[in-house]
Amino acid sequence: MRQISPDPVRQKTAILLDHHPLWLHGLEAVLSRISVDVVATTESAEDVLELVSEHEPDVLIAETQIPEGGISVLRALEEALETRPKLKVVVLSTSSTQADIAAAFSAGADAYITKTTPPDEIASAIRQAFRHSIFFATPRNGSSELRTVHAVPTHLPETDAGLTRRETEILRLVAEGHSNSQLARMLWVTEQTVKFHLSNIYRKLDVANRTEASRWAHTHSVLGQRTADESVA
Repeated sequence: MRQISPDPVRQKTAILLDHHPLWLHGLEAVLSRISVDVVATTESAEDVLELVSEHEPDVLIAETQIPEGGISVLRALEEALETRPKLKVVVLSTSSTQADIAAAFSAGADAYITKTTPPDEIASAIRQAFRHSIFFATPRNGSSELRTVHAVPTHLPETDAGLTRRETEILRLVAEGHSNSQLARMLWVTEQTVKFHLSNIYRKLDVANRTEASRWAHTHSVLGQRTADESVA
């Protein structure tokens, strides 16, 4: 575990988790391009909570494919978000399987990027994570493709009616006009899972259908929720 003195001029700070020191060093170089200071790095998921509590970073960038010695990386991400809800979580992983992507988003990740992605696109994806966009980037047929979907805001209005993070994310996307099949592709889940979440959303909001749910989202500013500290200089 290594701790670094932050640059007081820059506005954003990051903690990095990866079991390969070379990747930790490379990520520091990428983040310096977008004015994000690395305040600590670690090769163990067990260090994450202590570092997040101590440094209160803006973003945690983690590899999930780390041999487990104690706490799993996904559990560490969940607990970090419980202690610091405004934390952005970016997964930068060797895996591109749908199961691993879905598991990362379920744990609260704001972005999922594969390590085969070029450095400039990794930087772009991290920047977008601060702007409620999830990037899944991976080379395909020799060229890179970026898929973008809107993510749930980290700071929800008080009138969220008890919606979970994922339910609020789905509500926002529904209010933006996306169909169930589109939601399933964007969130890496099945349409049946989308329908299950929608059923819970309707019940919690006491509405009958997606039109009424969309109206509720607009009325309670779920779509336009933004905070000043979520932009990157």
